[in-house]
Amino acid sequence: MSDENTIEPDAVTEAPADSNATHTDDDLGRLQAERDDLFDRLLRKSAEFDNYRKRIDKERREQAEWAAADILGDVLSVLDDFDRALAVDAPPEAQVYRAGVELIHRQLGEMLRKRGVTTLDTLGSDFDPHLHQAVAYEESPGAREGEVVGELRKGYRLGERLLRPALVRVAKAS
Repeated sequence: MSDENTIEPDAVTEAPADSNATHTDDDLGRLQAERDDLFDRLLRKSAEFDNYRKRIDKERREQAEWAAADILGDVLSVLDDFDRALAVDAPPEAQVYRAGVELIHRQLGEMLRKRGVTTLDTLGSDFDPHLHQAVAYEESPGAREGEVVGELRKGYRLGERLLRPALVRVAKAS
């Protein structure tokens, strides 16, 4: 019994053995060269994508740092106000308020330290125009020329980035 869907062995015709089974050496060389070219292109595209991803990550980090630096600059102005408020002697009846201001000042300073903000050490150091802004030059006995002898406003860094230069007085030669 023969089913309609079955194929009889006699009905199958064989394809000639030499039609597509063998390739010439030229065809094989061309295919290998094409494969090598495609592999090289794949490696280059992969490297380009890795470089693109690294560049985008770096730009994103820098943009976040600039945004943080801008906000921290505003916070530093508030910290300066607290410093000025604490520099004034308070009468005895205002000591409770002064203690509250000191607490807020400490908390604000601690928050900035946690975020990587550090204060520049200026007094006694040599004037550096990259870190300091000189607002006055004055004769100062016992100080060498170019030494910072007074600080009018603190300077701050965020990591290696200068957030704000310190306003300083610098010793000059007599």
